[in-house]
Amino acid sequence: MRLKDISINNLRRRKGKVFFLILGLTIGITTVVTLISITRMMNEDISKKLDEFGANILIIPRSDDLSLSYGGMNIGGVSIDAQTLKDSDLPKIRQIEVRENISTVSPKLIGVVEIEGKKVPLMGVRFEEELRLKKWWKIHGAEPKSRDEVLLGNEVAVRLFKSTGDTLPINGKSVRISGVLDETGSQDDFLIFSDLTFVQEAMKKPGALSLIEVSAFCNTCPIEEIVRQISKQLPHAKVTAIKQTLKTKMEALDHFKKFSAGISIIVLLIGSLIVFTNMMASVNERKREIGIFRAIGFRKSHVVRIIFLEALIIGLIAGIVGYLLGLGVSQIIGPMVTGMKGGKIFIDPLLAIGAIFLSSLIGILSSAYPAIHASKMDPTTALRAL
Repeated sequence: MRLKDISINNLRRRKGKVFFLILGLTIGITTVVTLISITRMMNEDISKKLDEFGANILIIPRSDDLSLSYGGMNIGGVSIDAQTLKDSDLPKIRQIEVRENISTVSPKLIGVVEIEGKKVPLMGVRFEEELRLKKWWKIHGAEPKSRDEVLLGNEVAVRLFKSTGDTLPINGKSVRISGVLDETGSQDDFLIFSDLTFVQEAMKKPGALSLIEVSAFCNTCPIEEIVRQISKQLPHAKVTAIKQTLKTKMEALDHFKKFSAGISIIVLLIGSLIVFTNMMASVNERKREIGIFRAIGFRKSHVVRIIFLEALIIGLIAGIVGYLLGLGVSQIIGPMVTGMKGGKIFIDPLLAIGAIFLSSLIGILSSAYPAIHASKMDPTTALRAL
């Protein structure tokens, strides 16, 4: 009879104990797979929402005189003749080594215009980029489609008594209000948004920029590295990371990863202890059987292989069942933890192989001492029980 057949027959005879062995390891693998899957869901959730948070990098001219506050930071070159950024700087941002991590680059020029005797801040933007950057905007009306259309912040619309469809005179040119922003609670409420080139011409600053907002995916590349590379490309600019939008989520994810690792280790240790105690009990119960094996010529290595084959079979079954259960549990618990809607179950071959390998390894390592103990058993002592 082959060693494999001996191991399989022994497992069949001890169905009750084998069930609890598989159950203990399955719980451990299920926990590990569930926590890894949920952590991946959280990473995916952060990755998708980074773009929605708006800018997380701000580029402004290097200047000692600062006069306007925007996005929680002071900006130079608005009311004074300070050094300005240029349109020619934009392609340089897209040339950095980690450019694939950059989602949106939104240039801006800020000035002040007088409308009906009232001074109002005017911001030139590229609406396509700005709307990608600020997905939370709600526009009453429509987004501007041409140079002759503008978008009004909520507060400036009230101040000027204007609404969608009205016209505004800006530096002698008449522009149409295509829409009014719903209240945002930010500086956007006090601004008139217009086409960038139109504002550059109106301010008589062709190609000039007051600031550049950048939205970057920083879950795969440290934001500090992006800032460093942009600073290298634009030595005349001050590049600053706005980390408030990411810091809380990244810290929460880091804490969850540590918590997951701790729980996984504890559960796997418990599973290993279950395997160890059961295998040790099995060896003690099978003294007569092992004694017969040794008496008829089985070597110590054969006895060890029999025990290891049993552990390997148990580990393989527990790994497969644990991985499948882990996927199912993560689909139920994941949306509760991350707030994401449950989608299709994604089978990761690497995670599946890792789960099966880990389960098999734990089974074999936990059986190492019982197997060695069984191989050293004295055949004459074991046969006395006959």
